Amino acid sequence: MENKTKKVPTNTITRDTKNLAAPTGNIYESVVILYKRANQIALAEKKELNKKLEDFRNERDTMDEVFENKEQIEISKYYEKQPKPDLVAISEFENGDLFYRKAGEEDA
Repeated sequence: MENKTKKVPTNTITRDTKNLAAPTGNIYESVVILYKRANQIALAEKKELNKKLEDFRNERDTMDEVFENKEQIEISKYYEKQPKPDLVAISEFENGDLFYRKAGEEDA
């Protein structure tokens, strides 16, 4: 994914709500934009992870008998260390990398 190449903090930092509200003029609109983008990122990461882990599944796996190998654990740890989707969304929003528009607006 494209967000893995950018430097995004992996910890939560305090942000000024006035700065988050500035691009839209309304903090609630900004929060909805951030929520929708974070959800997109989370779904894309989940799809990517499931695709990678699909190679390790076999038909014999049951709830009682699950075999894990080193590669599978490393892939899972890699995704656990990634920045949370909401932090990526906020970073994109603050850097102006996030495109959004209101419903009903016409493209110019």
